[in-house]
Amino acid sequence: MHNFKKLSVWIKSVDFVTEIYKVTNTFPSNERFGLVSQLQRAAVSVPTNISEGSAKSSNKDFARFLEISLGSTFELETELLVSLNLSYIEQGQYNLLQEKLAELQKMIIGFKDKLN
Repeated sequence: MHNFKKLSVWIKSVDFVTEIYKVTNTFPSNERFGLVSQLQRAAVSVPTNISEGSAKSSNKDFARFLEISLGSTFELETELLVSLNLSYIEQGQYNLLQEKLAELQKMIIGFKDKLN
């Protein structure tokens, strides 16, 4: 078992969730049950699956939860691109979020590889 609160990948993913919530607060209200909900749920899924996986008794099981977490980061990539295309976020903000997302993806992949 791992202490998820000490994992840098979990800490960074929680920070990313906070950013997504701040960004989506600026979206049009008609997106509250659409894109806003999708972005927020996908973002929360990343650290949630890391923490849930950390409680598993085997590294194989933990790695499966990391894969789910990684999948959520790719979902976020798509949703952020749609947000950019709809002009809900600006290019600079998009670029910054994409950089942070790419870093998270690398961290998750690296941690998963370390477990295997």
